Amino acid sequence: VVSTQSTGAVSDAPDFPRPGILFKDIMPIFQDPKLVADTCAALVKEVLSIGKPDVIIGIEARGFLIGPIMAQQMDVPFVAIRKKGKLPRECYTVKYEKEYGVDEFDMQTDALSAGQKVVVVDDLLATGGTLEAAAKLCDMAKADVMAHCVMFELDFLKGRERLEHPVLSLVRY
Repeated sequence: VVSTQSTGAVSDAPDFPRPGILFKDIMPIFQDPKLVADTCAALVKEVLSIGKPDVIIGIEARGFLIGPIMAQQMDVPFVAIRKKGKLPRECYTVKYEKEYGVDEFDMQTDALSAGQKVVVVDDLLATGGTLEAAAKLCDMAKADVMAHCVMFELDFLKGRERLEHPVLSLVRY
């Protein structure tokens, strides 16, 4: 039921951010507080089906919308992965390729402890570059990635094949 409601709330934005891309806009989901709560609860259920993590990792920016809610529902900490230069203190940094070019992510070196079980959260799995980069940052901290957890997955881009860890998704296009 949640996946049907979530799918109905997603709007397509053709030729965004560049010609030939059909962008899946999830922002309408956040106009319905009950749908947000139900979607996050469904994601939490998926995560808990494989075990309880020690930490939820959220990727900038949309992972920040669902990650803290999920962390709160599981009573675990939330750690942010941000674009390079947005975090104070010492950071691990990784460069990665995404659908529209190259970027860099940072995660503070004191955010995770060795051996902590983490789940990396984002809104969408497309080519897998963003989630792969997040996993590399977790590896640098010697944390154990249990899974990647996303609201939506674009199967035709085969991002799942690129990832070393299981993928939990509510909706697959």
